[in-house]
Amino acid sequence: MLNSLSAVASRCLLLVLAYVLTGCASLTAVSIPDADLEFELQGRAALHYGAEGGSTRITWRHASAADDLLITTSLGQGVARITRRGGEVRLATADGKEYSAADAETLTEAVLGWRLPLAGLPDWVRGRPAAGRPAKTRKDENGRIASIEQDTWQIGYTGWVGELPSRLTLNHDDVDGKAAVEIRLIIDQWKAGT
Repeated sequence: MLNSLSAVASRCLLLVLAYVLTGCASLTAVSIPDADLEFELQGRAALHYGAEGGSTRITWRHASAADDLLITTSLGQGVARITRRGGEVRLATADGKEYSAADAETLTEAVLGWRLPLAGLPDWVRGRPAAGRPAKTRKDENGRIASIEQDTWQIGYTGWVGELPSRLTLNHDDVDGKAAVEIRLIIDQWKAGT
């Protein structure tokens, strides 16, 4: 039954994502110190997994003990909300259904059909590997991180504003018959702390 719900939720998400506009927005330079674990960002994401794909807007509030990631259309209509509190991750869909799991990758793959790497993402969006896990990095001619390989993900950086990435691409190869995933993220606004 979960596979059936996953297919339905995934198709509904793609239909809504297909209507999202990719308008331009400006990014203001802001510095988020390494020690500051709390941030909020707004941006746009394009997702490709297997033969499927779509675009959306995101608003993400991150703290060390919690995450709140809202996926919306360009008109602000909610598509899905992913929340993490301690050791539990929940995903609520626009049709009022709610799912939970111990981690975001398992949950998003089961419900939406693609993996969201929430464990490493808070560091990757700040242009650094997640602490305490093996990683390979490559720097560009300006000494900034150009790419990271960590947790079976490859993260490439193609735009910066000040010390923070403004454009990045996350790739996860096809593993064990699960679809390859590419997430292109454009960060339009950063806010440090809460």
